[in-house]
Amino acid sequence: MTDSLEWLQFVLAPQMINGLSIGVAVVLMALGLTIIFGLLDVINMAHGEFYAIGAYLAVALLSLGLSFWWALALTPLVMAALGYVTERGLIQRVFHSKDRHTLTLLLTFGMAIVLEDVLKIMFGANPMRIETPISGGTDLAGLFFPNYRLFVMALGGLVIAAVWLMVFRTSLGAIVRAAAFDRHMSASLGVPVGKVYAATFAFGVALAGIAGVLLAPIYSVFPTMGRDFVLIAFSVVIIGGMGSIKGAVMAGLLLTQVQSISSLFISPVWNDPLLFGIMVLVLMWRPQGLFGKLGHA
Repeated sequence: MTDSLEWLQFVLAPQMINGLSIGVAVVLMALGLTIIFGLLDVINMAHGEFYAIGAYLAVALLSLGLSFWWALALTPLVMAALGYVTERGLIQRVFHSKDRHTLTLLLTFGMAIVLEDVLKIMFGANPMRIETPISGGTDLAGLFFPNYRLFVMALGGLVIAAVWLMVFRTSLGAIVRAAAFDRHMSASLGVPVGKVYAATFAFGVALAGIAGVLLAPIYSVFPTMGRDFVLIAFSVVIIGGMGSIKGAVMAGLLLTQVQSISSLFISPVWNDPLLFGIMVLVLMWRPQGLFGKLGHA
């Protein structure tokens, strides 16, 4: 009995906390994906590269002598501007085409390849590290947890809550949901639908940038980091339900916990097959995912 309690306290609990800290960052990235899809009906294949750009922006700002906190504050602003320009300059050029789903998919896939190569040219292929801005740990119920991971969970939770409140409890969120539900009716009522679309795409990209900055001190920063991480984010969006904010949050936290706990029993090589196996099972049971689209909590 004592051994079981010690295993729960000193082995399982730390893994769950680590999984939760990664889960919040995954949710931030998945939220960007699901908001973009829910409004624009665009599957952004370049979302992982925007996450990587956010991490590299933090590296660049730190190299200029700024602190990590300045990098965390400035990166979402730069990423939002990049997202706005991308939507206005590229996505809108094919958005109104008859085959817009295919064209936007190919366009963002091409963007992903180009952006990854640009990162390799600018920063090189070798991994970079960012020093953890918060050192030490905190003793909780006899367990030692790194302070930075606790900070990631706290800040990520606040951002997720703020996104939910903005979308479902503000007039701005009502405009976004109205444009998602019927863009033609919204436009006839005077809503600047084009600007709403661009701002929403920019907001989704900014969330990916925040995730990149938050995870940079935990993982190495390298050009292909977005390619691997976006697979998890897409799985989260598909399982939670394309366009569902609640689904992205719940699926993100669930999947990262499954990955974290399963690593105690199986080789990390099986993490991806396990993840995609869960996705297949959910789609067999509910092809639309666990929850509805944007416009529903």
